[in-house]
Amino acid sequence: MADTGAKTGDNSKAALVGELNGLLADHMALFFKTKNFHWHVAGPRFRDLHLLFDEHAIEIRDQIDVIGERVRKLGENTLTSIGSVAQHTQVKDQDDTALTAEKMVEELRDDNAAMVARLKGMKPLADDAGDNATDGLLDDWTDMAEQRVWFLTQTLK
Repeated sequence: MADTGAKTGDNSKAALVGELNGLLADHMALFFKTKNFHWHVAGPRFRDLHLLFDEHAIEIRDQIDVIGERVRKLGENTLTSIGSVAQHTQVKDQDDTALTAEKMVEELRDDNAAMVARLKGMKPLADDAGDNATDGLLDDWTDMAEQRVWFLTQTLK
């Protein structure tokens, strides 16, 4: 019986680490997309959106290292390349530099909302793995992503 419990614990930890690496990939891809929009936004709301996108990018960037270090604290490996980020992210590329400001806001809102869903889906994985530290971080990261969704949603009104 003890072996089964250890295997279940190992499987729970592996599932959590897999999702943490997916979350890491999402943050890296969303950081780059947000900076892309920061650089390419144009129109009458340029200044406000340019600053908002940069604030969001900085917040997302600052979470990248924390997520990667969480994976390492769990004794596992992180993503290692742009290719591994592309393989694990749910964030779709956006290469259209002529996208309207409104479309940029909509896309970032939707990407951040998808991140909220991913974060909430990770809570049971942290619980199954008995990982209280990751569980607490997920709450903080969810709050930050929900705030970005809120700001972007209000900007569209």
